[in-house]
Amino acid sequence: MVPDSLWMKQWEESRKKLAPLSDLNAYFEQPEVEGRQLEVMDIGPCSIPSGEILVRDPFVFLVNRREEPYFLKAPVGTYRTQVCVIKPENGDCARYAAVRLCFSEKRAVRFEEALIGNEELEDLEEGQYFGFGVDAGLAAICDKVVRDAYCDFLKTLKKEGKDIYIDCLDKLFKENRKENPKFQRKGGDWLCWNVPNTEYYMPIFASGFGDGAYPVYWGYDEEGEICQLIVHLIDIHYAYNGDEEEDDENEEI
Repeated sequence: MVPDSLWMKQWEESRKKLAPLSDLNAYFEQPEVEGRQLEVMDIGPCSIPSGEILVRDPFVFLVNRREEPYFLKAPVGTYRTQVCVIKPENGDCARYAAVRLCFSEKRAVRFEEALIGNEELEDLEEGQYFGFGVDAGLAAICDKVVRDAYCDFLKTLKKEGKDIYIDCLDKLFKENRKENPKFQRKGGDWLCWNVPNTEYYMPIFASGFGDGAYPVYWGYDEEGEICQLIVHLIDIHYAYNGDEEEDDENEEI
């Protein structure tokens, strides 16, 4: 969508408040955060043919063609999908803390939440975020062109009386888990899916602690150009250090 002039004015005035409280670079550059051991895992390509990106629950929200992409565009291309994994510890399974696309080799020097262009910015406070909703425990990074191809495939499946997960992706998740068992639970936690009848790839991955709302951030380089996209699934700092006061400050709107 193209935001109106009033919204754009509010956005310009609110941009400093749209920064994450956590250092997202640390997730991909340091071996541990808050004492939790981390590892970065490559799960395959992500196709961005138009630059218009959506990050959504693939089975609940991405299936709706009316869902709008973020109003800022990413560079067109195919990029590797990197996952910051919190290694298993104290009986807990591996957790996916963040997922990143790097559009260039330049390091991000600041981050700002990716927005659609219709959010209510007037009463925004530092530490709050809008995010995207998850109801099926999974998230996906998807270009608008790829989303439309995905919806076309869903339409075909529906005519055949089939379900996208039961009749298609469930098997692929399990096969991928057998081939790539590291940091995956039984049934599979990620899939780099080639959308049928296209050359496009859409990464699908487990969403942090499951259902909820998660923010997405653009990373900007020193020249002020978009160089990254990060899906922030777990704020390691307050999720694992027991700081309830900070947990209250960093909340979904």
